[in-house]
Amino acid sequence: MKLGIVGLPNVGKSTLFNAITKAGAEAANYPFCTIEPNIGVVTVPDKRLQVLHEIYNSKKTIYTTIEFCDIAGLVKGASKGEGLGNKFLGHIRETQAIVHVVRCFEDENIVHVNGHIDPVDDIETINMELIFADLEVIEKAIAKVTKSLKADKKQAGNLKTLEMAKEWLEAGKPLRTLELDEDQQEFMKSYDFLTSKAVIYAANISEDDIGNEDNKYVKAVKEYAAEEGSGCVTICAEIEAEMAELEDDERQAFLEDLGIEESGLDKLIKASYRLLDLISYLTAGEPEVRAWTIKEGTKAPQAAGKIHSDFEKGFIRAETISYDDLISCGGSLAKAREKGLIRSEGKDYVVKDGDVIHFLFNV
Repeated sequence: MKLGIVGLPNVGKSTLFNAITKAGAEAANYPFCTIEPNIGVVTVPDKRLQVLHEIYNSKKTIYTTIEFCDIAGLVKGASKGEGLGNKFLGHIRETQAIVHVVRCFEDENIVHVNGHIDPVDDIETINMELIFADLEVIEKAIAKVTKSLKADKKQAGNLKTLEMAKEWLEAGKPLRTLELDEDQQEFMKSYDFLTSKAVIYAANISEDDIGNEDNKYVKAVKEYAAEEGSGCVTICAEIEAEMAELEDDERQAFLEDLGIEESGLDKLIKASYRLLDLISYLTAGEPEVRAWTIKEGTKAPQAAGKIHSDFEKGFIRAETISYDDLISCGGSLAKAREKGLIRSEGKDYVVKDGDVIHFLFNV
């Protein structure tokens, strides 16, 4: 999974990126200090893997990962090449979802590119640039589909979908808020529209606001996110940066001292999983324990295909037990089998989060 971190200049994007990936990207108090996108890969925390590792004394433990891409600050006019716009719009296109960092703190020592703090205005500035970029793509697509209509009448439905999407964008609304049926969604996927990507708004607060996280700016961002069905998390990039310097056990103590239940990274990961309808199933044994990320609703053969295409092609069945059931048997598959907790699932089984699975296949 690849998430693009975007926002206006000086909202805390690179500070947050540095903190959650420990990648050391430059963070400076001037616009466009990020030119090429910085890439950082982080593991997705999953306590279940550590427990399984200890039960099976596994040689390896492999967590699933998320790739974060720190994209330079966008400004008004980016879709027309202002700032360093077009290049960065292309970087966003390569991501699965967008983490939109929004400044929700006041600090006279940190310049705001628009001269004032207004998170909703900041959000709309970037959203409009993405809308303008999508309109360029959609106008070209309409021209192309219109030409092909003479030779292929089946394109009429696609043309109608594009025209409907164009009207939506012209009304200043992102495509992720446009309701489409399955066929229309499949057709629109090929264009990889920027405003169709899922968004998590990261409301960046100051250290002084810890414990009072719902300031007026954060409330405005939460309301905006709720209206369009997007995710929203409150983070403090400053705190995340301080935690990045600590060891794991020190980090937990630091959070407890501040009265914070989880880090900004944990919040972002959970929000992205919810937003993208992702779950994890597990495989366990002496060679390795591992988490595999799939879409919710994925059936057993396709889940097996995440491991290897041969597993999907030659799928026979999936020997499955829930993580909780396995732990209740002390990790003993023999005990679990005695109790009838191991299920033999076929091709129509929909994999659940936390399923521990052994796939049987024959190619």
